[in-house]
Amino acid sequence: MRRGAPGVTLPRPWWERARVRGHTVRKTDFARHLRRRMTDAERLLWYRLRGRRFAAIKFRRQEPIGKYVADFVCQEARLIVELDGGQHAVHRRYDKHRDAWLRRQGYRVLRFPDNVVLKELDAVLEAIWNALPNTKGNA
Repeated sequence: MRRGAPGVTLPRPWWERARVRGHTVRKTDFARHLRRRMTDAERLLWYRLRGRRFAAIKFRRQEPIGKYVADFVCQEARLIVELDGGQHAVHRRYDKHRDAWLRRQGYRVLRFPDNVVLKELDAVLEAIWNALPNTKGNA
């Protein structure tokens, strides 16, 4: 159990309880969990990418790829868009390793901080547009 305020014990999230008991958490369950708890930046970007609204290309959110879960993926263009919250400053080495693995699988990875998505969404969408293989120069 985790400790909250003095005298308060908080229950562990379900995926931590599963690991403690020796069960493995399926990536699809973890991805489903992440889809239910999107950040404001993820929600904003997803509204613009979903349903082929952006360049008539299909994006998926919280998609399991290997042992990782990518924030947004366009399989057709082999493009992954990752949004980095504050916790990513601590996990730079992990993110670098993860991005290298994804690149070896044939994906291009774009990373944007949450605050940039919230403040400059049009610039983020333009960068995604320019990363799509058939849209260069059409912006």
